[in-house]
Amino acid sequence: MERPITGFDLDSEGDPIALLNCGHAQHVRHNPPFINRPWVISEEGRNSMIGKMLNCVRCDKFEMPDGFIPYKRTPVFTEESVPAALTKDHSTKTGTWAKITVLEGKLRYCVAALGADMELSTDNVGVVVPEVPHHVEPLGAARFFVEFYRAPDKDA
Repeated sequence: MERPITGFDLDSEGDPIALLNCGHAQHVRHNPPFINRPWVISEEGRNSMIGKMLNCVRCDKFEMPDGFIPYKRTPVFTEESVPAALTKDHSTKTGTWAKITVLEGKLRYCVAALGADMELSTDNVGVVVPEVPHHVEPLGAARFFVEFYRAPDKDA
């Protein structure tokens, strides 16, 4: 999944890491002839790439960024009380991840943009990737809730 670069950092060995708007960080080394990224060598070059897109394989794998914290949770929904908006494609905002937790029964969780159509149950939590349209469908009697996650405040 393509994500815009929002900034850069360096790892413990001084290698550049691109910070993406999804919350993931990704190494962006210049290692010819395998990887040709001469723009990573200078701060000016890195700054010229802010806003450019980079493929985030961790989003493709539904991996929530490390250190994200829960900040809000929905009530428990059933097959009868699930809001209609959740059964139609919708998405979270930039930087907002979520987990769909099934307490009883099963849900169908569809994320067409990532080629995913999966069954959620008490043993299988659904991870919601920011800005990616998705929807759920109760498969019979079900009880579930959604918990939202974000990066911790740096000031806290």
